[in-house]
Amino acid sequence: MPLDLLLVSILRVLVEVAGFALLGQGVLALLAGKYRHQNIFYKVLQAVTAPVVKATRFVLPRFIIDAHVPLIAFFLLFWLWIVLAVAKRHLCGLHGLAC
Repeated sequence: MPLDLLLVSILRVLVEVAGFALLGQGVLALLAGKYRHQNIFYKVLQAVTAPVVKATRFVLPRFIIDAHVPLIAFFLLFWLWIVLAVAKRHLCGLHGLAC
């Protein structure tokens, strides 16, 4: 497997893990309600998604409230996943692989 294709695949998997963790955190927040911060699984998902949420908060302007940052982070990860899928398809075509 060529190195560029391997790096794109690794990045895509990392984006998938972060996206699914944000999705799981959102579902668990809906189920647990105001007691979500006492839930151990919510805390684990929050630890996994903390770097993504912090990076999104850093990029966003200050007038966007903190409660919306995880949702925006999820949509940014979704579009990054799409871009990486297109890049992977392009690289597979360049290397003559059927991916």
